[in-house]
Amino acid sequence: MKTLQKGFTLIELMIVVAIIGILAAVAIPQYQNYIASSQVSRVMSETGALRTAVENCLLQGRTEVTTGDPTATQCNVGWTFSNLLAGEAVQVQGDGLSIEIEDNTATILATFGTNAAAALTAGEGGAGQLQWFRNASGVWVCSTNVDMRYRPGGCSAALGAEEEEEDPNT
Repeated sequence: MKTLQKGFTLIELMIVVAIIGILAAVAIPQYQNYIASSQVSRVMSETGALRTAVENCLLQGRTEVTTGDPTATQCNVGWTFSNLLAGEAVQVQGDGLSIEIEDNTATILATFGTNAAAALTAGEGGAGQLQWFRNASGVWVCSTNVDMRYRPGGCSAALGAEEEEEDPNT
């Protein structure tokens, strides 16, 4: 009487392992790109939410940003901290986030660090940054120096090019 073979051969198992390895080699870098891209979008959203508070500060003539109880010239923007920005305990005006208000313009600058993807914290120009700039006409422009493949759609200008942006209302 003949016995039927049960189980897989060694060559079949090796082929399955090779296929899984090829799929992983393609999937892991794509996943890392997705994570970096979503982190840039998250920081853009978090810092973009500060624009309303900064506008309010400008309307009230307050040009000094604080995290505590504001005085007559100070403004508390209500920052809730982000674990994607640089510094141990991120404070406004610290390593991870700075806000400058002067002459009817404002700049919100966030620097990636701490828990951000490695592609955002170590590049040719150092740590990646995302900036919101308000010109004297009241137009906000987003710019960043992170790699083009991680930039969100509404933040296409290169960091530092905010002054060259045209006012879309003219």
